[in-house]
Amino acid sequence: MKFKLDSVILYVQNVERLKTFYTEILKLQILEEDLPIWVLLSAGAFKIGLHKMGETYADQIKEGYKFDNNTKLVFEIEDDIHKVRTHLLEQGVAMRAIKTYDDYAYLLCDGEDPEGNVFQLKQQKYVL
Repeated sequence: MKFKLDSVILYVQNVERLKTFYTEILKLQILEEDLPIWVLLSAGAFKIGLHKMGETYADQIKEGYKFDNNTKLVFEIEDDIHKVRTHLLEQGVAMRAIKTYDDYAYLLCDGEDPEGNVFQLKQQKYVL
């Protein structure tokens, strides 16, 4: 049996706000759109779905609440990670410092979308 990741779905408070973030800031392309409930975005080899969370949950969340979850979307980039980080900071995106590890071929930088979902930029340090 073989499994291939096709998509990740994030249940969100405001699909339109996150659609704007992922399309205008991270430049992902829209594949499907049924606002205000659903947007499917192309993210290279897989897709990201933004699905409005059910009213049962949404009614319990105060405006501006950011989620604390254990999921991280990782985007491998070819552009200089320092320049991309600076550009995202200028757009008001919460970004952490760039880091790496000994004997690891990538530079890494975490950020947050407007609802607190964590994403990571990953750039190869050197070409083998």
